[in-house]
Amino acid sequence: MKIPNLSALAVREQAITLFLIIAISLSGIYAFFKLGRAEDPAFTVKVLTVTTQWPGATAEEMQDLVAEPLEKRTQELEWLDHVDSYSYPGLNLMVVLLKDSMPPQQVEDQFYQLRKKLQDERPLLPQGVQGPFINDEYSDVAFGLYALQAPGYPDRLLSRQAEQIRSELLRIPGVQKINILGEQAERIYINLDEARLHALGIDLGALIQTLQNNANIQAAGTLQTHGPKIEIRLDGGLQHVQDIANLTLQVGEHSLRLSDIAHVERGYADPASYVTRYQRDSALILEIIMKAGWNGLELGQSLQTAQKNINAQLPVGFSLQTVSDQSVNIKQAVDEFMLKFFAALGVVMLVSMLSMGWRVGIVVSAAVPLTLAIVFIIMLYTGKDFDRVTLGALIISLGLLVDDAIIAIEIMLVKMESGLDRFKAAAYAWNHTAAPMLSGTLVTVIGFLPVGFARSSSGEYAGNIFWILAIALLASWVVAVVFTPYMGVKLLPNITPHPEGSNALYHTRNYQRLRRTIAWSVQHKYLVSAVVLVSLVLSAVGMRLVQQQFFPTSDRPELLVEIQHPLGTSIANTLATTKTVEDWLAQQSQTTLQTSYVGQGAPRFFLSYNPELRDSAFARIVVLTPGHAERDTLMHNFRLAIAQGLAPQARVRVSQLVFGPATNYPIEFLVKGPDPKKLRELAQEVQTLMRQHPAMRQINANWGEQAPTLRLKLDQARLEALGLDRTALAQQLSVHSGGLIVSEYREGIRHMPIVVRSAQHLEHSTESLADISITNKRGQKTPLSHIAQLSVESEEALLQRRNRIPTMVVRGDIDDSVQASSVAHQLLQDFQPFITSLPDGYSLELAGITAESDKANEALAPLFPIMIVLMLLVIVIQVRSLSAMIMVFLTAPLGLIGTVPALLLFQQPFGFTAILGLIGLAGILMRNTLILIGQINTNRQAGASPYDAVIEATVQRARPVVLTALAAVLAFIPLSFSVFWGSMAITLIGGTTVGTLLTLLFLPSLYAIWNKITVTST
Repeated sequence: MKIPNLSALAVREQAITLFLIIAISLSGIYAFFKLGRAEDPAFTVKVLTVTTQWPGATAEEMQDLVAEPLEKRTQELEWLDHVDSYSYPGLNLMVVLLKDSMPPQQVEDQFYQLRKKLQDERPLLPQGVQGPFINDEYSDVAFGLYALQAPGYPDRLLSRQAEQIRSELLRIPGVQKINILGEQAERIYINLDEARLHALGIDLGALIQTLQNNANIQAAGTLQTHGPKIEIRLDGGLQHVQDIANLTLQVGEHSLRLSDIAHVERGYADPASYVTRYQRDSALILEIIMKAGWNGLELGQSLQTAQKNINAQLPVGFSLQTVSDQSVNIKQAVDEFMLKFFAALGVVMLVSMLSMGWRVGIVVSAAVPLTLAIVFIIMLYTGKDFDRVTLGALIISLGLLVDDAIIAIEIMLVKMESGLDRFKAAAYAWNHTAAPMLSGTLVTVIGFLPVGFARSSSGEYAGNIFWILAIALLASWVVAVVFTPYMGVKLLPNITPHPEGSNALYHTRNYQRLRRTIAWSVQHKYLVSAVVLVSLVLSAVGMRLVQQQFFPTSDRPELLVEIQHPLGTSIANTLATTKTVEDWLAQQSQTTLQTSYVGQGAPRFFLSYNPELRDSAFARIVVLTPGHAERDTLMHNFRLAIAQGLAPQARVRVSQLVFGPATNYPIEFLVKGPDPKKLRELAQEVQTLMRQHPAMRQINANWGEQAPTLRLKLDQARLEALGLDRTALAQQLSVHSGGLIVSEYREGIRHMPIVVRSAQHLEHSTESLADISITNKRGQKTPLSHIAQLSVESEEALLQRRNRIPTMVVRGDIDDSVQASSVAHQLLQDFQPFITSLPDGYSLELAGITAESDKANEALAPLFPIMIVLMLLVIVIQVRSLSAMIMVFLTAPLGLIGTVPALLLFQQPFGFTAILGLIGLAGILMRNTLILIGQINTNRQAGASPYDAVIEATVQRARPVVLTALAAVLAFIPLSFSVFWGSMAITLIGGTTVGTLLTLLFLPSLYAIWNKITVTST
């Protein structure tokens, strides 16, 4: 079926065409304001965490008896990539990572399957194991973080106020949930007076039983009546804290109150497990999660209004401060890109009007906003937002949108000069250029296909580049063949037919110079081709000089400070170091505000930041600076302070946020093997080799340290003679150390453990613990040293495994002047002798950002054959010749000739976005070749000799090619200053500039060689 001439139809049915232009324009304006705004595109974080506790177990026991069965069940998952298991004394943390190639829509089902498998395993775990507790919301991104502070007030009042604020904020449309971070778990402490306890001969077990009998809810039955069923309730339970102090204990024939032998008080978990601070003072952090697909700017405005109202109603001394507001970052990012976007749009329109005259320029320029209106409408319909990727893709497309419109309007002008009326001239382009333009557009679109369909997190993150460019370029073709002819009919001036016909347009002085230059290149076609071939080879070799990169570091102003004590360090010591670092940061002029998270990482306030798991030896400080320049200055000064001994008791590290998939360090290697002791030795060797590289710094391994433990070798005979067992002894030891949870106290919506402990629990040391008295049921006291031999030993503080293989991560930072990929591959070469000498069962693997980069590239690789086949199919359908198809395809890699010098000149790395730019550049070059061949064929059908057809076709294509290239280059310039898009913009600027010269000089020569054309005319 033959497609009707859409250009003729558009100029014939002018009322319908005008209606469509108005409707599309108004709908596009509406869509522009309704489209969501986000800083970055969402991508699925295919990670969940599993927590399991077993109080009293060693790290080895946690690994062998708890982690082992859970890991085996986890490995049954269809899409499992790997499971990392971290076993601490009494605690196991598992991080389950699904394959990067997994379809995002199946993630939820895989999480559900894992939850079922682990719950099935739960009854088979050792007695006393708590969990596993599964967190499949680990990937939640905090839209807003707010700090609630009340200096001098009890923490429990702060918690109550935080609950009220949470309830109020949850009513705001767009808020999905709110987490309260840093809340100190409340306790009811019963501090025993040991002297009175022993003097009265009170048995600890009896005391515990009394507390449980009074605190636990007891069912007293129901009365079945002829009417309703009546529940029987027992009064006299623990309704107030004072009720606990007033509990009656029976001692022989006498009774006494608990307050006679103990002091009852409210308190908090000691030690704390997670502490949050804001501006060097304790605070609670409210983490707000936004509903999927919500407009971030609207939610940000609602939260700001709510914050003002809440602060006006808070009690004196309370305040709610903004820590992080994603809407501010969204507005800054979107505003910056909108500025670049409209600057690029203005440049494209200005180039068109200045080069073609204002009336012709208006017709060409009008194609741009009309095309964008179509794009905005489709974006709104398909649920795409304005974000870093879609806006970047729109800017890239701006330089390519005017090409079809220029071709259509130029052919219209030529035909009007040759005597056709404007209606026939407007319809002429459809029959002669619509198909080549469409083929060229499809080839350009297909060039970006790999990123659109790449099955990886990077592809998911950047995939909208393909979809936005595809929509924009196809829409530009529709506009060029439908609306541009109509606007040309309406706006072009009356043109008097020239006696020489259409040739007059191309016989000006400038065109004559161009014609002579093209003729020279065709006459010296072998020389020109040789120069291009040599340039291509040199560019390919020169690519080795360009630094490789995955994703660049972010331009956000936050600075990340990491404090890592030796494993097993108490949270009190970690907090003390954190305060020291906070004090130093507060003295720096670049510090705007700082938020500290002790005992665990910060919430995921940035998409590619992975929160660190529980670790009492770890702290994270997020420092906000005024801008990236101040951030870099503070980072430099901070590193100097660390080198000068700011906090020598810990490993203190400073870094910044990075785009793309998250990794802890830029350089990471995995050392794997069965024996932890041997693993530790090999990891030390790897660290030694890494320190020999001049770009490496702060090299360390993530585990390998041992922590002290106090081991009691029990005299079982004496223990039995006293009428004691291990359970009773463990209870009394707990009372003398951290405390023993014996029951629960309920207050409103909260319930808190009741903890029995010795009033002297903080006074015990390793030595004095041997002298504490152990009491049996008869009230007899015996020093602990009489029934147990105490010795301080070392045990593993952490054991890590990946897929049930012991694994140690050796990692480090690098100098800012080098890229991680380059350093990682240099280190791999240095490691080769070490790798070949590894014992059987041991291995060294590359991890970190370089491994993630390899994953992304591997995800692109399977799509290249599909891309090539589709390109060749479009080309061969258009040219109907296998020989011509091959010639067109051979022009694809020529973009390297301009790309490599540009990257070297502007010192830009070749990263993931640059790869996409180079792929797209190949499509642009093949598009130019296709359209040139189409024009050559048209000329030959008109009776021109092969030689003249080549020369004149190139002359006729010159203005569209040059104007499109000029518009593209100028449109890409604002993008070149972007941290994220810079390398891609430079790639396209260099490639487009050189590609223009190749189109005008090399393509005619290549065509002449390919088709054996000789000089037959002058």
